[in-house]
Amino acid sequence: MTQILLIRHAVNDFVKTGKLAGWTPGVHLNDEGKAQAEALGKRLIDTPIDYLYASPLERTMETAEAIRQHHPNLQIRQTTELGEVRYGDWEGMEISKLTGRKMWEIVQHYPSRAEFPNGETMRGVQTRAVNAIEQLVSEHPREMVVIVSHADIIKMVLAHYLGMHLDEFQRIVIAPASISSLNLGFGRPYVGTMNDVGHIMQMEQARRQEKIV
Repeated sequence: MTQILLIRHAVNDFVKTGKLAGWTPGVHLNDEGKAQAEALGKRLIDTPIDYLYASPLERTMETAEAIRQHHPNLQIRQTTELGEVRYGDWEGMEISKLTGRKMWEIVQHYPSRAEFPNGETMRGVQTRAVNAIEQLVSEHPREMVVIVSHADIIKMVLAHYLGMHLDEFQRIVIAPASISSLNLGFGRPYVGTMNDVGHIMQMEQARRQEKIV
């Protein structure tokens, strides 16, 4: 079986703008995100990673680099097929102005019917992401592949392999710098873990202890 680790990028400051990031260039990890990525990298020091892939956006590449620092034999391979949703005309718009649109309600409650103006459909996004996963499994049998991607992409992939309808994918929680795992071979798929943030919790606990001291 091929083992897939799905990792969400660490946090950034773009969320404070109240806008939809999407493929907006120049969105980098903030100081907290860099600390999260460092904790993630240390968590995976002894993990026998064979291949490291990442969405080409800055926040995913920087998170992947924190992993690569501990695995100098690896190179980060960019994959647009596991990149962020293409929101079309919505990209960079203020979320407060989008929430009043009819399409916003469809995105939230019936994403399988959602199509962003001049962008992708959510059905299409899930299909491209799952197809990309299956292609990597075909290329890397019996190896461990790490993929640094985005929350919605990871949730849609997990929903597929859990046998969930796309309309329910928002029930899955994927936190920044979290780790989820899949085992894929010729038989049924296995979802091993979802939203593992043990390393982030340890980092935050260490900070609290430092304050007490």
